[in-house]
Amino acid sequence: MPAEFLEQKNGVSNGTLYKKTFIEHFEQAPMYVAVFTFVGFAVGTIFGYLRDFMRAWGLEKRNIAAEREQQKDFVPLYQDFENFYTRNLYLRIRDNWNRPICSVPGPQFDLMERVTDDYNWTFRFTGRIIKNVINMGSYNYLGFAETDVNALKTVTIELEKYGTGVCSTRQEMGTLDKHVELEKLVAKFLGVEDAMVFGMGFATNSMNIPALVGKGCLILSDELNHTSLVLGARLSGATIRIFKHNNMQSLEKLLRDAIIYGQPRTHRAWRKIIILVEGIYSMEGSIVRLPEIVSLKNKYKAYLYLDEAHSIGAVGATGRGVVEYFGMSPDDVDVLMGTFTKSFGAAGGYIAGKKDLVDFLRTHSHSAVYATSMCPPVAEQIIRAMKCLMGLDGTTQGLQRVRQLEKNTRYFRRKLHEMGFIIYGNDDSPVVPLLLYMPGKIGAFARRMLEKNIGVVVVGFPATPITESRARFCVSAAHTREMLDTVLNALDELGDFLHLKYSRYSKSSHPELYEESRLELED
Repeated sequence: MPAEFLEQKNGVSNGTLYKKTFIEHFEQAPMYVAVFTFVGFAVGTIFGYLRDFMRAWGLEKRNIAAEREQQKDFVPLYQDFENFYTRNLYLRIRDNWNRPICSVPGPQFDLMERVTDDYNWTFRFTGRIIKNVINMGSYNYLGFAETDVNALKTVTIELEKYGTGVCSTRQEMGTLDKHVELEKLVAKFLGVEDAMVFGMGFATNSMNIPALVGKGCLILSDELNHTSLVLGARLSGATIRIFKHNNMQSLEKLLRDAIIYGQPRTHRAWRKIIILVEGIYSMEGSIVRLPEIVSLKNKYKAYLYLDEAHSIGAVGATGRGVVEYFGMSPDDVDVLMGTFTKSFGAAGGYIAGKKDLVDFLRTHSHSAVYATSMCPPVAEQIIRAMKCLMGLDGTTQGLQRVRQLEKNTRYFRRKLHEMGFIIYGNDDSPVVPLLLYMPGKIGAFARRMLEKNIGVVVVGFPATPITESRARFCVSAAHTREMLDTVLNALDELGDFLHLKYSRYSKSSHPELYEESRLELED
């Protein structure tokens, strides 16, 4: 684990901030793995240029779209290298993405089989359905993506009452009693004054950040923030500066410089300074160092915007996200954002906090002004799931789901460590990235897992650093121990076959034997 993830930073003792042990893994692969990874990309690039040469001379069929002759002197609509990467590297493994599912994406799903006759340029369906594929890729953390008739009874009632769509924006004719009920419930669930819901999770970030900051403001953004945060920051017109992932020294330096030097050229004070972070980072599986960030934002009088898309419902004793996970107060965070697309098995997002903040967004949010409201059956699904989590349905099923997710997460991560895989992230994060590294292993891994009736998500460059291709597992409370063992047995076998067990801290059932420093963070 790199040293920058272990040190006590900024002169603040972790023991005064954290109430539990905070363990994250970012083990580096051996040097030969990085070398072979670069060699793999180099070989693929060389053959790509060779094939482009053959296409140019008519020796190989040109399947790609090309500019018309009349447009040969125009500025290209796309960057040539991006297109080069797509046609020569991505297409080789394109069959591992966009696979059509024809069932509810629960712990298992059904998959429509497809084949290609032209090396992944096009696909055709065979008509065969691959049944009961174990789903290790969907964000169904609490298992609320389900089709149980009794569970969805209230959703059916609302569908019959309201129909499927609203056909208006929140500021016009699109605010229904269901939206008001949901917003009150979200505020109660989070322990804040007020909340506002939106029909799309991505737009909750990208369309609301520009309403909160603008020219003359400074955004300090974690380098691994989601694209929706990045887009919202860029659309705002504010100045953006990036700090290293979860690195408090890097963040404090930017805060200190912002206070000392102010805006470029004029050196006037910034109108606002806002820190953008996520609760759980969806590609790394790491959890934000919230207590330290709150300490810094209070010290330098900055605002904090917390994206809990992957953490709400997934961590915390009762599923209330990283704020509860660290035993903190919701008042410590200025803007609480989250989505309903993951733990709640629905769609949309929310922003919550002080009533003044929410009232401001009701007037100035681009989503409130221009986007269609959340459809009522989706709102009811969220209400159903949230009431279950809060115990308002008269059962303890919600709490049981949260605890089962925690058990499944720790079991799955521990077994992968013992097998010798390099995995990233926090021990309590249900997002589990397993490092593959070499480009040739991305396709081989996903295809062989599907042959074993296991559906996985694989990710490579440019979505990840060039040397850090990975498979990303999402653990669910709906996964049974038998399902997880089936996946683990398949991974153990495939890890030996593809030589994926790179960890130097493996083959141990005792965490204390790992050669990794731990932060003992107690009162």
